[in-house]
Amino acid sequence: MNLKVHAPALVLGGLLLAPAAPAFAQQVTDPQIAAIVVTANQVDIDAGKLAESKSTNSEVKAFGKLMVTDHTGVNKQATALVTKLNVKPEQSATSESLKSGGDENLKHLHGLTGSAFDKAYVTHEVDYHQQVIDALDKTLIPDAKNAELKALLVKVRPAFVAHLEHAKHLQSALGK
Repeated sequence: MNLKVHAPALVLGGLLLAPAAPAFAQQVTDPQIAAIVVTANQVDIDAGKLAESKSTNSEVKAFGKLMVTDHTGVNKQATALVTKLNVKPEQSATSESLKSGGDENLKHLHGLTGSAFDKAYVTHEVDYHQQVIDALDKTLIPDAKNAELKALLVKVRPAFVAHLEHAKHLQSALGK
């Protein structure tokens, strides 16, 4: 299953097993949303690459590859949108939290092998994709002021639902 995501996605799945969830409770601006989009995608690309190279399970490797493929494409499109809208991404507590959480997660995952790695990667993908959907619904879509940005966030939401379901399927197959 290769989902082509055609909008700036906020795939935050790269924050696997981060000590704390990013702070989405505060209102964010369009430039902050742009930074969150780019950061979140890069974090998930990095985690997906690690899963591709380190997993011993072919389904987990394929899921990691899907995350890399989808979110690399999304980052290209997000960058194009930001350029078109002449918006300069602005760091926020959320984007900083994503970056540091992603770095900590990669460090944690590097220390795991075999099924322990697979379970840790997939379990967090499940948890985090749910957090992403919640953030889209409660903060990012409502706070987006630019109509194109808001429309693209709405458009990408189904891809998060599909990624969540895929990750749940993997989690079930691996046994929690």
